[in-house]
Amino acid sequence: MSQENVELARKAFEAWNRGDVDAFLQTFDPNVEVYLPEGGLNVGVRRGHEEIRRLMEGFLEVWDDLRMEPERFFEMGDQIVVFVHVRGTGKGSGVETETRPAHVATVRGGKVVRLVIHPERAAALEAVGLSEQDAHADS
Repeated sequence: MSQENVELARKAFEAWNRGDVDAFLQTFDPNVEVYLPEGGLNVGVRRGHEEIRRLMEGFLEVWDDLRMEPERFFEMGDQIVVFVHVRGTGKGSGVETETRPAHVATVRGGKVVRLVIHPERAAALEAVGLSEQDAHADS
């Protein structure tokens, strides 16, 4: 596994968890595309740093301590799959939420050029040509 890609992903999650929008954006190519899944919040595609900045700031406005903790990394060529544990508390409601999606990032030139969020981890593995069996063999 490319240590550079794993470190890039770790830096992105650390910046997110600190609420450091600028450091978070530094891990992305200026023309990045982020795909948000059906069934979630803010569904659709966001392109470029400004749209990603608005998206992140929007999340930080409505969630207290929205944390994204990477659990496992899988790499296939220029793509990396990260199993993520997401948890947070709604600022207005106090409702706690928790989910375990997978992020598939395409990395080129030391930056994320494409990020796809998958609510189901198996779908993320399949997207890069891995199976759940491959994931279990790696644990």
